[in-house]
Amino acid sequence: MATLKDRQINAIKQMLNLNQPITKAISAEPVWKLLIYDRVGQDIISPLISIRELREMGITLHIQLHSDRDSIPDVPAIYFCAATEENLGRIAQDFQNGLYDVYHLNFIAPISRQRLEDLAAAALQAGCVANIHKVYDQYLNFITLEDDMFVLKHQNSDALSYYAINRANTEDVEMENIMDSIVDSLFAVFVTLGTVPIIRCPKNSAAEMVARKLEKKLRENLWDARNNLFHMDATQTGAFSFQRPLLVLLDRTIDMATPLHHTWTYQALAHDVLELALNRVVVEEDPSADQQQQYGATGAKPKMKACDLDARDRFWCTHKGSPFPTVAEAIQEELEQYRSSEEEIKKLKTTMGIDGESDAAFSMVNDNTAKLTSAVNSLPQLLEKKRLIDMHTKIATSILNYIKSRRLDSFFELEEKIMSKQALDRALSEVLKDPEFGLPEDKMRLFIIYYICSNVSDGEFKRIEETLRECGCDLSPLPYIQRWKSIMKSTLTNSNQYEGSGTKTVSMFSKLVSQGSSFVMEGVKNLVVKRHNLPVTKITEQLMECRSGGGSEVDDYLYLDPKLLKGSDVVPKNRAPFQDAIVFVVGGGNYIEYQNLVDFIKSKQSTNSIRRIIYGASTLTNAKQFLKQLSLLGQEIGGV
Repeated sequence: MATLKDRQINAIKQMLNLNQPITKAISAEPVWKLLIYDRVGQDIISPLISIRELREMGITLHIQLHSDRDSIPDVPAIYFCAATEENLGRIAQDFQNGLYDVYHLNFIAPISRQRLEDLAAAALQAGCVANIHKVYDQYLNFITLEDDMFVLKHQNSDALSYYAINRANTEDVEMENIMDSIVDSLFAVFVTLGTVPIIRCPKNSAAEMVARKLEKKLRENLWDARNNLFHMDATQTGAFSFQRPLLVLLDRTIDMATPLHHTWTYQALAHDVLELALNRVVVEEDPSADQQQQYGATGAKPKMKACDLDARDRFWCTHKGSPFPTVAEAIQEELEQYRSSEEEIKKLKTTMGIDGESDAAFSMVNDNTAKLTSAVNSLPQLLEKKRLIDMHTKIATSILNYIKSRRLDSFFELEEKIMSKQALDRALSEVLKDPEFGLPEDKMRLFIIYYICSNVSDGEFKRIEETLRECGCDLSPLPYIQRWKSIMKSTLTNSNQYEGSGTKTVSMFSKLVSQGSSFVMEGVKNLVVKRHNLPVTKITEQLMECRSGGGSEVDDYLYLDPKLLKGSDVVPKNRAPFQDAIVFVVGGGNYIEYQNLVDFIKSKQSTNSIRRIIYGASTLTNAKQFLKQLSLLGQEIGGV
């Protein structure tokens, strides 16, 4: 079954093939061409298609639209960019300068009639109308990061952030623009999937605004006979077979603790401490502690290295959702396997006399040729394996340094206890006063989670606020969180949102405390997390199973079906459960929620009741970025 990622890759490859379907003959003999993209186009393509794959498709050069470019005749130029005034101005300039003989213009989202006319006028003026072979609307304005995960924006993502949506002084026009931008991208996701969803969302929220606009846009398209993007032939009924998927539209305000939660899985930790972005992290060449001290002494900057973490990396695919200690052990095991293979090749070389010791050894050639051939054949795989082991060692060592210096394992354990309503071993104010315990930012995250999940009296709040001030914390997020909690009180009373089940500590790391290990994990807790559903996962499960009544928190969610001629918000009786869902969070998502949904599907696979869930968000936000947005909102209240 084709995933969202497969479908987006296929659409991009078809575009790079001058919008012709890809056949075997074409992939054998590609046409040479240029790719010209803006920053948005680059963000969409870079997580999906490697430079090598671009070359295989005949892309000899890929360049930024706004860079200085020389004229290259005789080669078709494929443009992939947003239809903004600035971009269209630059394309008009290219027409004027006669840069290319053949233009294929692909707009990431549909170009408006007015702008298309401006572009035609520019082509007429430059006398290059005949050179423009095709103009396409691509419906690709979203970024797919995993088979089942997408975001809407990376460049200028502040435009769609939680802060932008919840600012006190956002004008109505600005808000309309934000919502339209989200709706256009979601519409593109469903065009790519080739399916029309049924929409559920909470009332009176940004999610409802998006839901109503999206329903209208889908309905208008379905009833437009000339322009219907969902008329597919029977063989292509979309990625979701005959059963329609459910779109669960949620608002970030339903769960403010998870985006601030310290995490314990590999991918989420890489996002939290190493700022993983578009499947790439940047780490120090040698992230060992001695090295850091040495740089401190000399004042020289450490050498940095960019690491790509994508589907081609088997280790990453297997372990991105694993707890960190498991990852460290797995790297260690891979390293030991590699060393034994390396030893095998060395022995063979010695036996063959390749190290130049004796001629007599060559008499043994016949016996060993088969062995050597297999060793030589496995050499490229071995070298690639070594590269990946080295890369993951660097990333994991960097993460380990952060865990140790900021005591992230202890923060994670404490927050799990708070979220699952377990008693703490020592009072929170004592923990916060400990100077060895994390950065001010970590303490602030811990307190906000405590405040959200517990009943904190005014007196206790003031006492802890004073403690946080003494620790050097920025207190500006607190006024906003207080206001948010007072508004949400009415909706949160009916259930314990975070069932969290805490953690149990396993006393020993089997291999990792040994001296032979590159990860010395002493002083770090080996926490084993019991699986539990976060609020987003709980809501998704209830909506997919069409549970209602019994005071369920999703009882009053809207039900919108764009295929119905007249919209109705009422859930039909005896509705069959959904097998596929797209869960979209307006105002920013995170890898913790994504991983929680992935784990949830795995737990359901034996029953076959749920096949697939895709997680999407307007932007991906790590805790540091989210805290910053809360600070800005708090400052607005403080300044009122």
